[in-house]
Amino acid sequence: MKKTIIGSVIFLSGVIISISILIAAALHLPHVTSWRGSKLWSSIFATDLPNGLELGIPFIIGIVLFAVGLFILVIEYFRID
Repeated sequence: MKKTIIGSVIFLSGVIISISILIAAALHLPHVTSWRGSKLWSSIFATDLPNGLELGIPFIIGIVLFAVGLFILVIEYFRID
Protein backbone atom coordinates (compact mmCIF):
# COMPACT_ATOMS: atom_id res chain seq x y z
CA MET A 1 0.00 0.00 0.00
CA LYS A 2 2.84 2.37 0.86
CA LYS A 3 4.53 1.88 -2.52
CA THR A 4 1.23 2.48 -4.29
CA ILE A 5 0.87 5.88 -2.64
CA ILE A 6 4.48 6.77 -3.42
CA GLY A 7 4.00 5.69 -7.06
CA SER A 8 0.79 7.70 -7.30
CA VAL A 9 2.42 10.86 -5.95
CA ILE A 10 5.40 10.53 -8.31
CA PHE A 11 3.10 9.77 -11.26
CA LEU A 12 0.80 12.74 -10.58
CA SER A 13 3.69 15.16 -10.02
CA GLY A 14 5.17 14.13 -13.37
CA VAL A 15 1.81 14.59 -15.07
CA ILE A 16 1.30 18.04 -13.52
CA ILE A 17 4.80 19.22 -14.48
CA SER A 18 4.56 17.95 -18.06
CA ILE A 19 1.03 19.20 -18.72
CA SER A 20 1.74 22.63 -17.26
CA ILE A 21 4.81 23.04 -19.48
CA LEU A 22 2.82 21.91 -22.54
CA ILE A 23 0.06 24.40 -21.73
CA ALA A 24 2.60 27.20 -21.22
CA ALA A 25 4.24 26.36 -24.55
CA ALA A 26 0.87 26.25 -26.33
CA LEU A 27 -0.02 29.67 -24.95
CA HIS A 28 3.40 30.97 -26.02
CA LEU A 29 3.07 29.73 -29.64
CA PRO A 30 1.67 32.99 -31.12
CA HIS A 31 4.82 34.81 -29.94
CA VAL A 32 7.26 32.41 -31.62
CA THR A 33 8.73 33.97 -34.75
CA SER A 34 11.57 31.58 -35.64
CA TRP A 35 11.81 27.85 -35.05
CA ARG A 36 13.37 24.62 -36.25
CA GLY A 37 11.19 21.52 -36.61
CA SER A 38 7.93 21.55 -34.70
CA LYS A 39 6.88 24.93 -33.38
CA LEU A 40 5.70 23.50 -30.02
CA TRP A 41 8.85 21.50 -29.28
CA SER A 42 11.01 24.36 -30.48
CA SER A 43 9.36 26.73 -28.03
CA ILE A 44 9.88 24.28 -25.13
CA PHE A 45 13.47 23.18 -25.83
CA ALA A 46 14.93 26.20 -27.67
CA THR A 47 17.85 27.70 -25.82
CA ASP A 48 19.46 29.49 -28.74
CA LEU A 49 16.32 31.02 -30.23
CA PRO A 50 15.37 34.52 -29.06
CA ASN A 51 11.86 33.59 -27.92
CA GLY A 52 12.28 30.04 -26.60
CA LEU A 53 10.95 29.13 -23.16
CA GLU A 54 14.03 27.05 -22.23
CA LEU A 55 11.94 24.52 -20.28
CA GLY A 56 13.54 21.41 -21.73
CA ILE A 57 15.17 20.10 -18.54
CA PRO A 58 12.05 20.49 -16.34
CA PHE A 59 9.96 18.88 -19.09
CA ILE A 60 12.30 15.88 -19.25
CA ILE A 61 12.25 15.63 -15.44
CA GLY A 62 8.45 15.60 -15.56
CA ILE A 63 8.45 12.84 -18.17
CA VAL A 64 10.92 10.79 -16.10
CA LEU A 65 8.78 11.22 -12.96
CA PHE A 66 5.72 10.17 -14.96
CA ALA A 67 7.48 7.03 -16.23
CA VAL A 68 8.93 6.06 -12.83
CA GLY A 69 5.59 6.53 -11.11
CA LEU A 70 3.82 4.50 -13.78
CA PHE A 71 6.44 1.76 -13.46
CA ILE A 72 5.97 1.61 -9.67
CA LEU A 73 2.19 1.44 -10.05
CA VAL A 74 2.37 -1.33 -12.66
CA ILE A 75 4.77 -3.37 -10.48
CA GLU A 76 2.46 -2.98 -7.48
CA TYR A 77 -0.61 -3.86 -9.54
CA PHE A 78 0.84 -7.17 -10.77
CA ARG A 79 2.55 -8.07 -7.49
CA ILE A 80 1.28 -11.29 -5.94
CA ASP A 81 1.10 -11.32 -2.15
